[in-house]
Amino acid sequence: MPTDPGADRLIIRNVEFIGGMAETDGWRPESSLPEAAFAGRSNVGKSSLLNSLVRRKSFARVSRTPGRTREINFFRVNNGFVLVDLPGYGYARVSKAKKSEWRPLIESYLRRTTQLRGIVLLLDIRREPSDDDLAMLDYLAELEVPTIVALTKMDKLSKAAARERATEISRLLGLQSEQVIPFSAQSGEGRVELLEAITELVEAVPEVDSE
Repeated sequence: MPTDPGADRLIIRNVEFIGGMAETDGWRPESSLPEAAFAGRSNVGKSSLLNSLVRRKSFARVSRTPGRTREINFFRVNNGFVLVDLPGYGYARVSKAKKSEWRPLIESYLRRTTQLRGIVLLLDIRREPSDDDLAMLDYLAELEVPTIVALTKMDKLSKAAARERATEISRLLGLQSEQVIPFSAQSGEGRVELLEAITELVEAVPEVDSE
């Protein structure tokens, strides 16, 4: 049976944790590899998506208490790029003090990382984007960071309803349809599409400012 010659690059062969960044402008792993970062609300299912994406059950700890992750974690994938797990934001039960710690941490990473090739922003397909989600999208647009939106928990809806919601959210956010990928950590639906999008991000040649 013929195989897709591009499929080989989508196989996750090895994933290695290379460190965490816990303070604004603090230590972070030294790496020249391109980076793709994942962001989203604390209860959006980011850990489940990451576990499904790399097919490692213990890759990202699935916590029963959203909002516990307090640092930025870096994982080297296939020795070819770095996957970056940003702290979740917007969880109502997290104290204002903790929220005030995390926002500067995320902003510091986004502003100082020259290797960043793009962000995967997770939204719950069943919910309207929150003010925090919209603020993150505006901030990424301000920084001109390429962004993909992954719509989690699509298995909670019928396929027809999921397609309809994806179209509605794309229109609401003013995004092109190829920027919005419905995803199910339970069934794995959307996994290949998301991996393809991430691969295109990390393989893209960054624009050089001529000024």
